[in-house]
Amino acid sequence: MIAGLSRFFTQVVHRFLPDPLIFSILLSLLVFVAALALTPTTPVALITFWGEGFWELLKFSMQMAMVLVMGHALASSAAVGSMMRRVASMAKTPAQGVMLVTFVSAVASVLNWGFGLVLGAMFAREVARRVPKSDYSLLIACAYIGFLPWHGGLSGSIPLMAATKDNPVEKYCGLIPMSQTLGTGYNLFITLGLIVTLPFLTRMMLPRPEEVREIDPALLKEEGSTRRVLGENATFAERLEESPLLAWVVVLAITVFLSLRVYDRGLVKCIDVNNVNMVFLALGLLLHGTPMAYARAITNSARGCASIMLQYPFYAGIQMMMDRSGLGGVITHAFIEVATKQTFPFLVFFSSALVNFAIPSGGGHWVVQGPFVMPAAVELGADLGKATMAIAYGEAWMNMAQPFWALPALAIAGLGVRDIMGYCVTALLFSAVIFLLGLALF
Repeated sequence: MIAGLSRFFTQVVHRFLPDPLIFSILLSLLVFVAALALTPTTPVALITFWGEGFWELLKFSMQMAMVLVMGHALASSAAVGSMMRRVASMAKTPAQGVMLVTFVSAVASVLNWGFGLVLGAMFAREVARRVPKSDYSLLIACAYIGFLPWHGGLSGSIPLMAATKDNPVEKYCGLIPMSQTLGTGYNLFITLGLIVTLPFLTRMMLPRPEEVREIDPALLKEEGSTRRVLGENATFAERLEESPLLAWVVVLAITVFLSLRVYDRGLVKCIDVNNVNMVFLALGLLLHGTPMAYARAITNSARGCASIMLQYPFYAGIQMMMDRSGLGGVITHAFIEVATKQTFPFLVFFSSALVNFAIPSGGGHWVVQGPFVMPAAVELGADLGKATMAIAYGEAWMNMAQPFWALPALAIAGLGVRDIMGYCVTALLFSAVIFLLGLALF
């Protein structure tokens, strides 16, 4: 049944889903029309919001590019490659391969979302190399499906923001400690439930042997060493470039800096994308050995950044239109105005999922939805922690139908969004059971 459903959605996606760039342009037009129809905003104002917001995600775009490039460079090192090969060798059949990729990606995403996205895709490639007759598209889809539990993990941006002073919603409901969000029984149920069940779900998506698409060998080509062997006549500059000394200096400086940050703020508050990228940088320098060897690895990894550079500005414009026109609030209000104390978490979950099409960002969700959801939760006497996590879960869930976060994995894999989205939509349908059960039973 599930394999048949995956085939159906794959066929639909191949026929109707455009390239992510076209998707983002069409979504911009849809939000523009919806804001005109549902808010008093004028066309001139909407164009202004879109244009002013277009470059608002430059910092975030650079962060995402660095996650992709540094994560890829780290994974291409000999030590990490050896470790992935050993773990990948546990899979002997295509079924074991998809289960292993899903599990590894899910665990890595709970530790850190950026690490999970990159490691999952790199590990999927390694499994594809080692397991004959693997369906490469499904393996990469498994890497992205493993992203589902990320918002219940250590880098979940919404619960982390809700517990941080001066966040946009503090004035409505105060700070919400992580003991009421990430540390709850329902979050443990949902996060562990996804980690345990998703590998079995993806196993059931396996196509029939005659339907397995042949892997392009060029996509699985091993990356060679980036180290240079210098000759006797090498110059002082060349010896300095290929010396590990400066790499060790940088690694030491990063280690001291991050240690001081952890000492001052605590480990959990230090787990953000910038510090993770610094860890990637330090480990990459250490494992590649010399500054120039690492620079060559970065050059090899940077080729996949084009999609991020081109598409994320469109989403920044969409987010600004949603926020400044009040459309995000209109959508959220349409759900929560009919809510009771009992139905509130579920309606917040689905409203967050709908908003995710236009704002596929946890932080953006909290800015747009939080000021509407949390006062309503206070008025109804609903659990504030559960309301917070309902926003987070809805965002994470609908990522399976929104290609925004798939771009780094697809860039590493050398595939297009149509190659994986049919499987992801299947995961969307079945994972809803885990999310809704967790919100209902606790």
